[in-house]
Amino acid sequence: MPIRDTPDSPRHRIIEAAVELLESGGPDAVSTRAVAAAAGMQPPAIYRHFGDKEGLLQAVAEHGYAQFLESKHAQLDLAPEDPVEELRRGWDMVVEFGVSRPELFALMNRATGSGTDAAHRAGLEILRGRVRRLAASGWLRVDEDLAAQIIQATGQGGVTTWHATPAERRNPALLTILRESMVAAVTRAEPTVPAAESGPAPAARALRAALPDDADVLSEAEQRLLREWLTRLAADCGTPQA
Repeated sequence: MPIRDTPDSPRHRIIEAAVELLESGGPDAVSTRAVAAAAGMQPPAIYRHFGDKEGLLQAVAEHGYAQFLESKHAQLDLAPEDPVEELRRGWDMVVEFGVSRPELFALMNRATGSGTDAAHRAGLEILRGRVRRLAASGWLRVDEDLAAQIIQATGQGGVTTWHATPAERRNPALLTILRESMVAAVTRAEPTVPAAESGPAPAARALRAALPDDADVLSEAEQRLLREWLTRLAADCGTPQA
């Protein structure tokens, strides 16, 4: 089981300082000197509690898993009776965590130490429980192990793609459609994807794709303007309004 620290313990203060540095500056910001200064301690305290920087990062990943498991257990208390809806909520929770805390999420996925493995296994047991309930209810389309792998892969892949995409090009529909593709792949439930679009958006996309790069009919400036108009039509008309 992961080590549990009291909030005012030196070890906990060091971990919290490391988490803050990680999330504000990435892994390179988590130096032993910077963490010690942020925690109000001397660098030897890092080595005394964690051995080295790798041990500290391992403890940070373990801490992240412990926080995530607490929220997962809280979600279990509110789990719907419908196992497919439970699957959707669990997937959303993982993705929301990864989208909102990318550096910690990435570190947790890279960690391989025994302490983190224990916390990770506890999380996997919750996932397997969800998959087992799908199977017991007759919803599961594939083998339980394969279902768990698909659920994990789509969640992690969605988070990675989200952060690899420039902010101005991120579309929340990606995560919804990816989740529903996962649901369709592992269960017999109908995906709840938006209905097919009508109106100018599909036509704008088709015309934009069909435009030649060197059309003689339009000048270069006119082509740029037309592409801009078509891009706006395709995006604005294709996005549901609140």
